[in-house]
Amino acid sequence: MSGSPEFSRRVPLARIGIEPYRQQIAATEAERAALAQRFDLVSLNRLNATVELVRTGERLVLLRADFEAAFEQSCTVTLDPIAGAVAERFLLLYGPSEDEEAGASLVGDEVAFEPLAGATIDIGEAVAQEFSLALPPFPRSPDASPEVSLGADAAPAQDTSPFAGLLRLVDRDGGTAT
Repeated sequence: MSGSPEFSRRVPLARIGIEPYRQQIAATEAERAALAQRFDLVSLNRLNATVELVRTGERLVLLRADFEAAFEQSCTVTLDPIAGAVAERFLLLYGPSEDEEAGASLVGDEVAFEPLAGATIDIGEAVAQEFSLALPPFPRSPDASPEVSLGADAAPAQDTSPFAGLLRLVDRDGGTAT
């Protein structure tokens, strides 16, 4: 990715004081189009978030965010567009890389740590990354053939032996299996 992120909303660390910093953000049409391309979506119709930044120490900042999105993905079987929606909540802890262990003890292991790089936190990019993690990895249309299956959902084959197909070929050619 060249240049700045598609959905950049930088908040200077100097704006985060004793009171939490709150902001509502929404992706513009151009940002949604760029994010759709980045995440291989047919379209991204909505991406909104409410973000709160809270100082948890002199050098640590906790990001709390709720986001919702409406999008279309391509079915992995039929390639037809499938409408989807997500609404998620997440936490990220920002701080100097040397403070990662101290930060984990403050908020627990369920919160990801992000090293601070500079004097700003890009809350838009944080939302975009979490949105990408919430997307269904193998979207499937209800019209997709039930015979075609993906991954761990696959129904076991009638022949349970991995060599059953080879045995059918050998038998068909008149050979003998040993």
